[in-house]
Amino acid sequence: MPRHQTASPKRLRLTPNHTLRRLIQAWCTDNASHGIHRIPTPKPPLDKAQVLKLLKDFWNPKLQLNIIRKIEFLATESEGNRKYLVDAGVAKAVLLFIANRCYKEGLVDGLEEALSILHFVRISSEELSLLFMENDQIIDSLTWVFGCKLQNQITVSTHAVLVLKSMIQKAHSSVLETLNPDFFKKLVGVFRNGITQQGTNAALHIMLDACPWGRNRVKMVDAGAVYELIELEFEAPEKKTTELILGILFHLCSCADGRAQFLSHKGGIFVVSKKLLRVSPSADDRAILILSLICKYSGTNMVLQEMLEVGAVSRLCTLLQADCAPYLKDKARQILRSHFEEWKNCPCLGNSFHPR
Repeated sequence: MPRHQTASPKRLRLTPNHTLRRLIQAWCTDNASHGIHRIPTPKPPLDKAQVLKLLKDFWNPKLQLNIIRKIEFLATESEGNRKYLVDAGVAKAVLLFIANRCYKEGLVDGLEEALSILHFVRISSEELSLLFMENDQIIDSLTWVFGCKLQNQITVSTHAVLVLKSMIQKAHSSVLETLNPDFFKKLVGVFRNGITQQGTNAALHIMLDACPWGRNRVKMVDAGAVYELIELEFEAPEKKTTELILGILFHLCSCADGRAQFLSHKGGIFVVSKKLLRVSPSADDRAILILSLICKYSGTNMVLQEMLEVGAVSRLCTLLQADCAPYLKDKARQILRSHFEEWKNCPCLGNSFHPR
């Protein structure tokens, strides 16, 4: 062969030497007493045909639990396996398993493994749209998980919330605007019942994604979301959690019942004003808008006095002197001007602040 030519890919392909591998393994076994570990026989790579065979057998009730455990092992084993599982439509099959077997029959065998699979293998937007048309209990079956009593309940609930977050982000608006009140009651309940930080943020993302629809805001308020969010913020969560909480509270305080629930919590005004200039520009934006809504629509003498007592007024004054966005200063100045008569004796206003 001329020097400028290269061997074809076929000639360069390596052929496994099974005899050599067996000889090495035999030598390892003979020398085990010297601390030599036997080299394992490599597994053949997974292919789509194998996955399709698993899915075909999956609907046999006698084989279902064994197969779902095998699929979970494959999902956790490698990224390559997960690609085959996605292409074969495993996510849809597992969601139907949760809805049709676990939820409808009240069975929890295989539930933990199923949610673990869905944590690794996500459903596509196209498959999800078809699934919602085929089965209207998919979301209900995932929120049902929060009330199950399992040994690893916190992990299971976290996986369920993460799956819900992924689905809600891909769902059509027609799904989001028809979420039922029980959905929000169970979602709010996960904050009380215990969940990981990752799960907390996922639940908050779901609520924030649902907020643009007015009916959803009412359902959240009815579920006690405002009170629970304030309680959650008192636990000094991470920056991202605070931004999500304040974002949701802003939406909920845009309705009268939401503001009433916010003010019924003795720490509402305090915890929101405390976050000004201490978290991020995004948190400042939401916090100042919440205080603006409270002052504009619910600014009774009692509320304005509470703002003075918990330090909200002094925080607004501090914001005027801070290095922050001009529009935030304008919003703070607007609040202070609107209630100058009630707060004019506050030392932080002094003689330098002019209401007009």
